[in-house]
Amino acid sequence: MKNIHYLCIALFLAAIQWSYAQEANKVTFDVAGNCGMCKQRIEKAGKDAGASQIVWDPNTGKAEVIFNSKKTSVSKIKEAIAAAGHDTDEFKAPDEVYNALHTCCLYERMGEEGAVTGKKMQNNPDDPAHHDHDHEVRGVVVNESENGNLKPIQGATVYWLENPEKKVQSDKDGIFKIMHEHDYKRLVVSHTAMQADTLEVTKMHEVLVVQSKNNVLKEVVVSRQQKSNYISRMNATRVETLTARELFKAACCDLSESFETNASVDVVSSDAVTGSKQIQMLGLSGIYTQLTVEGLPGPRGFAIPLGLNSISGSWIDAINISKGIGSVVNGFENMAGQINVELKKPHNTDRLYFNAYGNNMGRTDVNLNVSQRLSDNWSVGFLLHDNFMYNRHMNFSNNGFRDIPVGNLFSGVNRWHYQNDHGVIVQFGIKYLHDNRVGGEIDFDKNNDQFTTNRYGLGFINKRVEGFAKVGYVFPTNLHRSIGLQLSASNYDQESFFGLTGYNNNHSSGYANLIFQDVIGSEAHKYKVGASLQYDKYKEDLFYTSPGINYQMGRQERVAGVFGEYTYSPVEKLDVVLGLRQDHNNLYGWFTTPRGVIRYQPATNTTLRLSSGRGQRTANIFAENLGIFASSRSIANLDGIVNGAGAYGLRPEVSWNTGFSVDQNFSLFGREAGVSFELFHNNFQNQVVIDWENPREVGFYNLEGKSFSNSLQTEFRFMPIQHLEARFAYRYLDVQTDYQTGRLQKPLIAKHRGFMNLGYNTHGGWSFDYTLNVVGQKRIPPTTGNPVQYQLEDRSPAYVTMNAQVSKTFGKNKNFDIYVGGENLSNFFQKDPILAFDQPFGSNFDTNMLWGPLTGRMFYTGIRYHIK
Repeated sequence: MKNIHYLCIALFLAAIQWSYAQEANKVTFDVAGNCGMCKQRIEKAGKDAGASQIVWDPNTGKAEVIFNSKKTSVSKIKEAIAAAGHDTDEFKAPDEVYNALHTCCLYERMGEEGAVTGKKMQNNPDDPAHHDHDHEVRGVVVNESENGNLKPIQGATVYWLENPEKKVQSDKDGIFKIMHEHDYKRLVVSHTAMQADTLEVTKMHEVLVVQSKNNVLKEVVVSRQQKSNYISRMNATRVETLTARELFKAACCDLSESFETNASVDVVSSDAVTGSKQIQMLGLSGIYTQLTVEGLPGPRGFAIPLGLNSISGSWIDAINISKGIGSVVNGFENMAGQINVELKKPHNTDRLYFNAYGNNMGRTDVNLNVSQRLSDNWSVGFLLHDNFMYNRHMNFSNNGFRDIPVGNLFSGVNRWHYQNDHGVIVQFGIKYLHDNRVGGEIDFDKNNDQFTTNRYGLGFINKRVEGFAKVGYVFPTNLHRSIGLQLSASNYDQESFFGLTGYNNNHSSGYANLIFQDVIGSEAHKYKVGASLQYDKYKEDLFYTSPGINYQMGRQERVAGVFGEYTYSPVEKLDVVLGLRQDHNNLYGWFTTPRGVIRYQPATNTTLRLSSGRGQRTANIFAENLGIFASSRSIANLDGIVNGAGAYGLRPEVSWNTGFSVDQNFSLFGREAGVSFELFHNNFQNQVVIDWENPREVGFYNLEGKSFSNSLQTEFRFMPIQHLEARFAYRYLDVQTDYQTGRLQKPLIAKHRGFMNLGYNTHGGWSFDYTLNVVGQKRIPPTTGNPVQYQLEDRSPAYVTMNAQVSKTFGKNKNFDIYVGGENLSNFFQKDPILAFDQPFGSNFDTNMLWGPLTGRMFYTGIRYHIK
C-alpha cells in the first residue's frame, strides 16, 4: 500500500475517462417531491424559468419539460426548481428552503439511499396481500383554490367506513393519523366547509395526500419512506447517516453506545477501571476524529476521554459519519474523519419523549425530552438525561475490582429556536453536565480509603457548562446567498484520583466561526469564505501523595484563521471541492491546511469519491490517556514534559489523509441492494507517540520516522426477504509506528473485523435486530519484564460478540414502545484485564492491557413513550 495515493488517483481518472464516453442529455429529469402542493410549486418554478410546458408526475418523480433553447436551458429550469425547494438530479435545494416547506412536502432528499430515483419501488407492500394487518395510516388534507393554490385544511374529520366509531381530525398542518385494521379499505373525509366523500385507499403504507377541489376529494400521491441508515449520493463528501430509527436498534443510552449497529466506527474501553470509552476510526484513536454537535465543537480537549458519555442517545436526531478529511469550514483538527451529531430540535420534534432503561448489572437511565412551540416563530426545548450505576459488586473477572465505576451522571440541554419569513434563523442554548463516579476495589470507601493503601480506589467529578448560539440569514432576493455565525463557550472542570495519585484539570474554551456562501453566476460555481477563532485555556495539577511531588502546568492557546472553499458542479454527476485555510497558533506559528474532494458518478447508481488533505492538532497527553494514572508505570522524562515549552515540549501532530471510495447500488432478485468499497491512507508528518513497549514506564515523544494507517473496508447491503434488511462488512487495518525500539504494529488494534447486522420489522409493530462482530487478533505490548505470573501472550485471541434486541410498539397512536435486549450474548470477556490486581500498590499493577470486552453477557429492558 505504499503507492496508495497513485493507485487511488489512477483508478479515479480511469473511471472518469471511461464514463465521459457515455454522456447523454435528456429533457425528462428527476425532481423530488410528495404531493399536489409539491406539483404546483415545481411546475410554477419551471415555467418562471422559461419552460413553455412542464408536467411533473408525483408517482414517478419525473418532470417532462418543453422549452425554447434560445430563451432558457434545462440547467436553468432545474436550478429554479431547486431554489423553490425541490431537489433535482442536477441541483440540490438549499437546506433553509427545504426546511421551510410544508410538513407534507418534506420529501426524502435526493441522493440519499432509498430516495426518489424516478422508479417505483418493487415488491410494494401495498398490494392486497399486505392489507391483513394493523398499522397506522398517515395523511394530509389540502384544498385547491380557483387559482390553483393549495392550503392545508384543519379540523377535517377522518374515519374508516368499515368502523365509523373511531374518528380522528387533521391538525393545523392538515395532517392526520388513523389506525388501519384488517380489511379496511374506504376512508371517509369530511369538513364543515366541504361535502363528505369516501375514498378507496390504495396506498396504505405511505403518506396519503387527500386533495379537495370544488368539493371533490381524491387521493393524490404518496411519499416514500426513509431508510434508517443511508449514504448520500449527492454530497461531495461520503457521509453515512444514522437516523433515530437506526439508534432504536440498540439501547443507545449515550453516544458511546450509538455505533453498535455500525461497521465504520469502533467504540472500545480505554482501560479496565475508569469506564471511559473512545472512538476508533481508520485504526486511529478518537482524538484524531473531529466530534461536532450540529457543526459546533463537541467534547474536546480535556473533555475527550469521558465526553462520549455526556451526550444521551435519546437526544440524538441523526449522526453523520464521514471518513477521511473534511471541509476546511469545520476547522483544521480533523485527521481521520468527522462525526457530527444532530440533536432533536424544539420546532420539529415530539412535544414529549420519555425513555427509561435498566439492565441486570444495576444500571438505570432515565431520559425526558420536552418541546413547545411558543408562536409561529419561537420554539423551546429541554433535553434531560440521568444515569445511575450503584452496583459496586459487578466483577466478571473475579479480581476484586469493579468493572464499571459507580455513581451518577446528570446532563441537560435547554435550547431555543427562532425563525421568521425573512430569512433569519437563530438557535441558542445552554448545556450542563455533572458526573460523579467512584471505582477501584469492590470494598473501597472514598471517605475512609482515598489516598491511602487500605484499598485501591479511583474517582472523578466532572463538571461542564457550555453556551452556544447559531445565527443565520438567507438573502430573500438570492436563496443561494447566506451568512452564518457560530458561537460557543464552555468550561470543563475535573477532579480525579487514582490510588495515591491525584490529577485535576480545568479547560475553558471559546469558539467563533463566520461563514458566507454564495454562487458565482450559477450553482455550478459555489463558494464559502469565512474566519474563525479558537481559544483554549488549560490548567493541570498532577500530584503524587507518595513521595509528595506536585506538578502544575498551564497554557493558553489561540488559533485565528481564514478559509475559502470553492465547489465546481458543472453537471449533476460531478463535484470538485477545493478548500484552503490559513491559521496562526500563538504557540506554533502559521500553518496552512489544503483539502480537496472529488465526487463523480459514471452511471446513475455508481458513485466514486477521492479526497485528500492535511490535518493538525495539539495533543493533551495526560487528559487523553487517563489510564496511565491507574498504573504503576512511571512517566518517562516527566520533568522535561512538565517544564517543556508550548504543550509539554512536544510539536503539534500533523498528518495527510487520502481516501478513495466506490458506492454501487443495484437490484438483486427484484430488491434494492448495494455494495461499497473504501480505501484510506493516513500518513503522519509528526505524531506524539505513546510508547507502552517498556512494562515499567510509558513514554511520550515526537515521532522520528514513519507512522501510518491503511484501512480497507467493504460493505454489502441487501433485503433477502420482505421487511428484512441485512448488512455485511469486512475491514482490514494496517497501523504501524516507528517507536524507539523499531517499527511495530500499533498495539491493541485488530487487523481484521467482520460485521453483520440484521433488522426485521413487521406491520404489527414488532422489530427484531441482531448484530454480530468478529474481532481479530491484536498485538499486546511486551510484558516479558514482569514476573511470570504477570506476563501476557504477545497476541490476543480472536473473539465474537453478539447483540440482539426485540421491541414492540403499542397504543392507539403507536406512541408506546417496550424493548428487551442483550449485549455480548456470546459471554466472551477478558479474564485478566488488570495485571497484578492482587498488588495494586506494587510495581507491576497495570490496567491498560485491555484488548477485549470487560464485561460478559448483559440483558436490559426499557420503555419509550412520546407525544407528537
